[in-house]
Amino acid sequence: MKKIICIVGPTGVGKTKLSVMLAKKYDAVILNADSMQVYKYLNIGTAKPTEEEKEGVPHYLFDIVDPKDMYTVYDYQRDLREKLEEFKDRNIVIVGGTGLYLKSALYNYEFDEESEIDTFDDKSNEELYEEVKKKFPELDIHVNNRKRLVRALNRDDIKTHKDELLYPAVFIGLTTDRDTLYERINLRVDKMVEEGLLEEVKHFYDEGLRSKAIMTGIGYKELYDYFDGKITLEESLDLIKQRSRKYAKRQYTWFKNQMDVNWIDVDFKNFNNTFDEAVKIIENK
Repeated sequence: MKKIICIVGPTGVGKTKLSVMLAKKYDAVILNADSMQVYKYLNIGTAKPTEEEKEGVPHYLFDIVDPKDMYTVYDYQRDLREKLEEFKDRNIVIVGGTGLYLKSALYNYEFDEESEIDTFDDKSNEELYEEVKKKFPELDIHVNNRKRLVRALNRDDIKTHKDELLYPAVFIGLTTDRDTLYERINLRVDKMVEEGLLEEVKHFYDEGLRSKAIMTGIGYKELYDYFDGKITLEESLDLIKQRSRKYAKRQYTWFKNQMDVNWIDVDFKNFNNTFDEAVKIIENK
């Protein structure tokens, strides 16, 4: 049977590198499971793999949506399942840190687009916020953004059978100690700046683009506040690092609670050891 290998975990832990190594070993295609990397032109701020990093391996579901447009978990479920069907005779590596996207596509999530919208008029923002945190810990919504909180809770129109995996997938999670991860995240933000993050974001800012993708994406919304003159550049970059660290923590929480993940403690000094451990897990499934 052909393999479906899912590489998950927090931002900055080496998922892209492992996905390419495994794809080359198993002659696989790579499918994206990152909610920001689906957008065209958002390259540096989303840590999208470069052509050099792809090493000639075919990558799909990257750069498929204009950042002006909306793209939802419902869209992703449809698109990923289409790719799984298209490549059913190939080994597949799915890589990304957006847990809800991955679970919606691989598990028995059914969307009812005709469901009624509940406005939750009887609940305070704080109550809504707590409910959203419990149900969707990967979402980053401010307590005062009532509109988005309500929209998130109306995801109860998602009928989920949480333990019903529809595809024969194996989940490999990459992890490391908190101090190492946080240091890697901080250094990666600095590297993004060196590679032109400010210029990338300024391009969209000058175009007046304030779409959902831009205004909710870590690394974009903070620099918009800087360009708006609300905060200094230093404050903006500190916020990007802080929010990236918090996002990584939420990613861990989500994957540990929602999926049967085989966790590997990454050996950054000799990444081949991490690769070998992943292969052992895959071969024993």
